[in-house]
Amino acid sequence: MDMGPVPPPFHWSHLWLWQFAWVPCLLLGAALALYLIGAARNPGWSSTRTACFVIGVVVTFIATQSVLGVYDMVLFSDHMIQHLLLIMVAAPLFAASAPLDLAAEALRGVPQRLVRGFIDGPVGGVVLHPVFGFVAYAGFIPVTHLSGVMNLTMSHEWLHHIEHIAFLVVGYLFFRHVFGIERGPRPLHPGLRLVFLMIAVPIDTFTGLALVMTTHNPFPIFDTMPRTWGMTPLEDVHLGGAIMWIGGDALMLLAMIPATVKWVRYEDMRTKQLDAELDAAAATAT
Repeated sequence: MDMGPVPPPFHWSHLWLWQFAWVPCLLLGAALALYLIGAARNPGWSSTRTACFVIGVVVTFIATQSVLGVYDMVLFSDHMIQHLLLIMVAAPLFAASAPLDLAAEALRGVPQRLVRGFIDGPVGGVVLHPVFGFVAYAGFIPVTHLSGVMNLTMSHEWLHHIEHIAFLVVGYLFFRHVFGIERGPRPLHPGLRLVFLMIAVPIDTFTGLALVMTTHNPFPIFDTMPRTWGMTPLEDVHLGGAIMWIGGDALMLLAMIPATVKWVRYEDMRTKQLDAELDAAAATAT
């Protein structure tokens, strides 16, 4: 087990604590640099998408290197806030930045052919399919919070970093279908995007409620930590479950607002097109 030293008792004055782990900082810096270089090589690339990526990097940095990162190995509730920021805030921002489309346009030679081959090929046909994105999300959330995976990630820092990346990847694969702006197989109808979000809500609700209602600490690693301050491990798990339940559902409902707006606009556009076609048909008949 390679846990670091236990941080001091949490106090609100610690909100401005930061850590700068070199692995996540290096990965975030490299991702940001590559995206900005790609955007610079495509003058027509949307500035809105670039802004989404930059903000996504900032949110990820805050989730992993701010006070949330300082206490994420000792407080389960802190862990839940971190996870929600990664999979429900940063990941949707990355999905809105369309990184695969940018890579397919900005790269040259073999790398470009590989990316385009992935998007248009059989592997991309599976991984980028809406069913795969939903199943990945539906399985990943409970497995990482209701099984022994939590103990493993809390015991090994390197595995904790991999978990963070997995949250971003799974969230991206899920939310890319909500935005529907990237190339890929079977784009969802705008109305189905709202349904896609709605049927995902019970996943967070079930996971959060399971943690809130547990009568014992499901993660023995917290009982072995030399933390002598704050909540008991069981109280911490209950608070983390409530954060997952209420916070997860709230963020998912928030995502439904733009999805609903896009659906309404789509139906308005389709209505106008049908009216124009009917008018043209009537004019031709006369």
